Amino acid sequence: MCGICGFVGKKKEDWDREQILEEMKDAIRHRGPDDGGSWLSDGAALGFRRLSIIDLESGAQPMENENGDKVLVFNGEIYNYQELREELLRAGHIFATRSDTEVLIHGYEEWGSGLLSRLRGMFAFVIWDEEKKELFAARDYFGIKPFYYTVAGDSLVFASEIKSILKYPEYQKALNEQALEQFLSFQYSALEETFFKGIYRLEPGSFLRWKSGSIILEIQKYFEPSLQPETGKTEAEWLEAVDRVIKDSVKAHEIADVEVGTFLSGGVDSGLIASEFGGKRAYTVGFGQEKSRYNEIRYARSTAEQCELDHKGRRIREQEFWEAVPEVLYYMDEPLGDASAVALYFLSMEAAKDVKVVVSGEGADELFGGYRIYCEPEALRRYQMLPLRLRKWLACIAQHFPNMKGKNFLIRGSKTLEERFIGNANIFTLEERRALLRKNTGARSPQSFLEEDYDRTFGLRDADRMQEIDLRHWLPGDILQKADRMSMAHSLEVRVPFLDKEVFALTRRLPARLKQRGRITKYILRKAAAFKLDADTSERPKLGFPVPIRHWICEEEGQARLRQAFSGPAARRYFHQEKLTDLLEEHLKKHKDNSRKLWTIYTFCIWYDIYFNE
Repeated sequence: MCGICGFVGKKKEDWDREQILEEMKDAIRHRGPDDGGSWLSDGAALGFRRLSIIDLESGAQPMENENGDKVLVFNGEIYNYQELREELLRAGHIFATRSDTEVLIHGYEEWGSGLLSRLRGMFAFVIWDEEKKELFAARDYFGIKPFYYTVAGDSLVFASEIKSILKYPEYQKALNEQALEQFLSFQYSALEETFFKGIYRLEPGSFLRWKSGSIILEIQKYFEPSLQPETGKTEAEWLEAVDRVIKDSVKAHEIADVEVGTFLSGGVDSGLIASEFGGKRAYTVGFGQEKSRYNEIRYARSTAEQCELDHKGRRIREQEFWEAVPEVLYYMDEPLGDASAVALYFLSMEAAKDVKVVVSGEGADELFGGYRIYCEPEALRRYQMLPLRLRKWLACIAQHFPNMKGKNFLIRGSKTLEERFIGNANIFTLEERRALLRKNTGARSPQSFLEEDYDRTFGLRDADRMQEIDLRHWLPGDILQKADRMSMAHSLEVRVPFLDKEVFALTRRLPARLKQRGRITKYILRKAAAFKLDADTSERPKLGFPVPIRHWICEEEGQARLRQAFSGPAARRYFHQEKLTDLLEEHLKKHKDNSRKLWTIYTFCIWYDIYFNE
């Protein structure tokens, strides 16, 4: 794991390119405190920060091929690099190291972009062809590793984190207001163009080419996370296949020349990984007292005992939580309205005291159908047989009764799937966000934003369509974004065995009956876990490092911080401040639970202070 950065284009004679590259590297030093490297030519400047994990002595970057006409910088891990290395040796390639980095550069020489479909791992890398003056960059299948770029002047500038690109002199920082509007609905930065105007993320499963001197940036998809459910196998056959592929993936993800630990939440996802884990250390954080619903430490401790792991648990107090928020948002680069990012920040802090690498359970919900919302289509099925006009009328009545039992069911039951589901978060509707914002940016509605994805999934059952929407958006936009940033803030590598291409090749074919049964989610995964963990662990409902934001906002500290943010420069510039006050008062009086709405706005305000109110 590491950080990469650089720029390619016509050399500017009056620039100190080496100094610019050093500043870009320094901005991401936390991603790789062990070592750094630079490579410069007339057409390119490539930078690297290293966290040494595999081939500790000879895996330095930037790395050239034996001819010196191609050079690479790479962030990530390739778990099948040894098999690929053997194949390339047989093809006549000469290796100077035993690192996965060198496999990429020779693999690109041999197969070009065809290399990408052969890789098993997480990656974002750049290869510069000095002879052709051409750059090739790629990002892994699910977006585990980040990659950002911008065109500034006649140069392409790239980095693992946006804060590195901000150091490039020709980039003029400006806020992308359309990103703000979508953020208010999705709670994460949902657009390809980030919160920084002109800076883009390379989408998961994509590669780009840039020819120096050209105005054309070629971007192509090489992977789509599409589902194709099958019905041919028995439950026993599926169970055996799931058990085998997870066991194999965990083993592959443990490859390292340093000690590996594991995150442990107390739920079935991390518990199943822990049961296959060959290391010794496990880490958990929790909130509140020992038996609080926000404190998973006791559950994780039980799982650790079953798996014979040394367990460390840390309870996070309210004061330190609030104090950490600005630092969390600095490392995130963009606002994120998911409070569990703060939990991951402290969890990574604890693990980094002992290890450089951990395995974690991200991706299980998206691959195995683990979110409770995926059960909704079946719950609504009979109700939606009623005439639409009747359902609309009942929903209209329900709107006028704030505490009416079943209100949400009636309202959601009056809508199509496309209208009611935009992913795991749906914070503000289009109407709500436009009433809140001082300026209408003309941003598309969330439903319009996802229209192509719904067209692509036509013919699948509703729960599978929801799952695929989350695979394409929620997973890279929220789950993997916070996992990468919060771990790398502490120079810790997080590996995610569920998000393995072999695991996905199996789970994309899972039939409905093995994902949701009634109110049970991740059915087949829980069955697999039941052979290794007690029923309390394998059957426990999802929590996922819950944070007591709903309650903490009502405490003196929380109220003071939100009131201060809602009277600050971001609130004055972008929001009708009286609307923010109304949301807060409504929550404090317990008329509505506005905690997610309040937290989403609060994170934007704090982030704005860090990056724009300098």
